[in-house]
Amino acid sequence: MRFIHRDCDPTLAEDRSLPCTTYLVEYLQDGMTHFDIVMSGKKAEIFDYYWDNYREDLIRFTQTEGRTNPKLWDFKPKGKKK
Repeated sequence: MRFIHRDCDPTLAEDRSLPCTTYLVEYLQDGMTHFDIVMSGKKAEIFDYYWDNYREDLIRFTQTEGRTNPKLWDFKPKGKKK
């Protein structure tokens, strides 16, 4: 499992340039709703990770609008250029 965005705005899941194997995960932490976008070849891997860490605070995970083949996608985090 690979994290694409942690604690992000859920509208980022509407990005069609994401891989088709990405999921928007909604969970509670300290009573507040948080969202992550993660990539995995198996949904069970995502469920297992979040269940082990959040249990009943896991609300749902849904597939993003991503359309890109995961083998052709190369994530480059935005930030300072060196």
